[in-house]
Amino acid sequence: MKKFLSILLATAMTVTSLTACGSKNTANDETKDSTDANSTNSSTSEETPLVVGYNPFSEKFSPFFNNTESDKHAQIVTQTTIGTYDRAGALVANAIEGETRSYNGTDYTYKGLADISTDYDAASDVTTYDIKIRDDVKFSDGELLTADDIIFTLYVISDSSYDGGETFSSKPIIGMKNYRANSTAAGSITSEELAKIISEMPEELATQIKETIITPTLTSEMEWAASLYGDEAYAEYTSKYPQTKDLFAFFYSKDESYDSTKVEDENQVLSDIINMYGSDYKALGKAYAQDESNFDEDVNKLAETYLVEQKRTAGEGAEVPNIEGIKKISDTEVQVQTNGFDATVIYSFDLACTPMHYYGDKSLYDYDNNQFGFTRGDLSKIKEKTTTPMGAGPYKFVKFENKVIYYEANENYYLGAPKTKYVQFKEATEADKISGVIQGTIDITDPTGSKTNYEQIKKENSNGELQGDKIILNAVDNRGYGYIGINAKNVNVGGELGSDASKDLRKALATIIAVYRDVAIDSYYGDAASVIQYPISNTSWAAPQKSDSDYKTAFATDVDGNAIYTDSMTADDKYAAAKATALGYLEAAGYTVENGKVTAAPAGAKLEYEILIGADGTGDHPAFAVLTDAKAALEEIGITLAITDFADTSQLWTTLDGGSQELWVAAWQADKDPDMYQVYHSNNIPGNGAGKDNRYTLDDAQLDELILAARSSDDQTYRKAIYKQCLDIVLDWAVEVPIYQRKNCVIFSAERVNVDTITPDISTYYEWYQGIQNIEMN
Repeated sequence: MKKFLSILLATAMTVTSLTACGSKNTANDETKDSTDANSTNSSTSEETPLVVGYNPFSEKFSPFFNNTESDKHAQIVTQTTIGTYDRAGALVANAIEGETRSYNGTDYTYKGLADISTDYDAASDVTTYDIKIRDDVKFSDGELLTADDIIFTLYVISDSSYDGGETFSSKPIIGMKNYRANSTAAGSITSEELAKIISEMPEELATQIKETIITPTLTSEMEWAASLYGDEAYAEYTSKYPQTKDLFAFFYSKDESYDSTKVEDENQVLSDIINMYGSDYKALGKAYAQDESNFDEDVNKLAETYLVEQKRTAGEGAEVPNIEGIKKISDTEVQVQTNGFDATVIYSFDLACTPMHYYGDKSLYDYDNNQFGFTRGDLSKIKEKTTTPMGAGPYKFVKFENKVIYYEANENYYLGAPKTKYVQFKEATEADKISGVIQGTIDITDPTGSKTNYEQIKKENSNGELQGDKIILNAVDNRGYGYIGINAKNVNVGGELGSDASKDLRKALATIIAVYRDVAIDSYYGDAASVIQYPISNTSWAAPQKSDSDYKTAFATDVDGNAIYTDSMTADDKYAAAKATALGYLEAAGYTVENGKVTAAPAGAKLEYEILIGADGTGDHPAFAVLTDAKAALEEIGITLAITDFADTSQLWTTLDGGSQELWVAAWQADKDPDMYQVYHSNNIPGNGAGKDNRYTLDDAQLDELILAARSSDDQTYRKAIYKQCLDIVLDWAVEVPIYQRKNCVIFSAERVNVDTITPDISTYYEWYQGIQNIEMN
């Protein structure tokens, strides 16, 4: 009954806010052909505010603690980042003087706060990142930005009490683990020691588990149970248990003999059930997420802390006053060192450099004496500024009032004072976005990329195009993609997940699914999405290209490896070929085939499989038509595909967390780096300890080796070749059918915004606001 949404799994219907998720730099943007982005405005256009429509804000406008796309953008325009990244998402190593790079045939010069060099020393197995910043950058209040502000920022997000979204502390920074535990003993704790102490479960650890995991989780679930009344999806339960305490007990009581109806006080029921679990986090994981390993990571952290304390009491280890791998070299230079080489670390510097004097306390900063601008373990002062951001970005936050954020140009902005003095970010519903631009209440916004919205924009423009006299549309690929997953643990022959027979069974299903992608995605999205052939976002530099010699259409070969489609085939011809191919795979998998149908399944396999989708219970999902067509085709050859459409999408995630799914529909969000460890490495199969995002139960030794090999190099050509091998293995296992790559849309008012000053060549990694200082109003 868990209401947990995976960070990386996102529904295909999710609307991002004026961006493909994540990029935060505000680098300068100059073109060789130089449109007049630096021309002088009239006083009238300078005073006219630029109004941007956003999805609702949650008022967490902090570079440390924002957690929605709208809130991220709200603080981004007030900040400048340590690293600068180009339109392809690559680091600009020499940003102080600037680097010129070509994109779509045009040269662009990128300038930013810092030069960042990378040096790996094989002898010591240490990588050094040297960060040198400009000496003329000021925050919006006029104070100079120095290396101390970088040190402060890095220590805040490395603090053991930090609970924001930055993951810098998870990188292999030298001394990070010891610092967070405040003991040199932390680095010596082994997984065997952790497992042993958890199995022994000393009283102190048991108490911590009860207080920090069991109690808050069940308390939250009591509140959740109360929220279900009136929700049609849970009417069956709420009608049977009209009181919250009894509904909660139905979901969570460990004792079948416990009768909550005889207990009048709701808090007493909660207390009783908390005591039933005690420290049994495995049982709670099973009840909460149908996954006994759900709280393993949290318990491991508690156990590690406990062991550190035990070692400290026994005289082992010493306190750790600083992070060994973070060093201030001068007022304009900082070094970060990591153990080994990790290709993902370079993206950790896509991080706002925050003003210590504003978010922290200058009296608490003394680098030489290990004071870093705040009280260690206490980020309360920093959190006090969550609703009022300040930085060295192009705009100054003024106020948030009546669902509108007001900004004023930062005259100190080191890349030049913005051309438009005032900016407003205002909340807008999806229905109001296009109409708002037409009516003049919004100048820039992000309607969903859909066939309906595209048609509306064309109707509004006199030329009938997406770029016209009323609206200018910019569409870029979303940093992610939609897919259909197949769980090898539950879809196999004879329990052998990686056998040829098991792969053939899954390839049969995948072949039928894949052939119906084109018509379904075109019908739902039109030009706002495209079908993809590999399980990777097209936005990644590692994505195979159609021009590659070994590029192939997904699941378009028969059991002997022969292509099954030709360019001259009609759609019906392809459907027939797919069914014939699927029968061939099923027969190879051990199914009995008679008269064009399977009549019996081999041991461990079935004649019926279930596919899960969160389409509001109404089929409102871009992949739903794929499922209905595939269901009909499979039925013709003797396989039943049962479609379960959840009205409450959280039920989909609950099932996925429990690992009982056979097939499912979801989407991945992608990072700038195409590292595949989290999704495909066997360590991340649920229950294996490292994570649980490998929901395919894909366990392939060669794939594991390739993933680690790609991580150890910064040679993009080498890594791309390795990742192509990885993608081929994933497709050979047939545990993922890539479906579509949708687009994110941003529209501009052609009547009120000077279109010549809009950020040119907006990309997935380079958003419209990264040239906001150059945008002028008509």
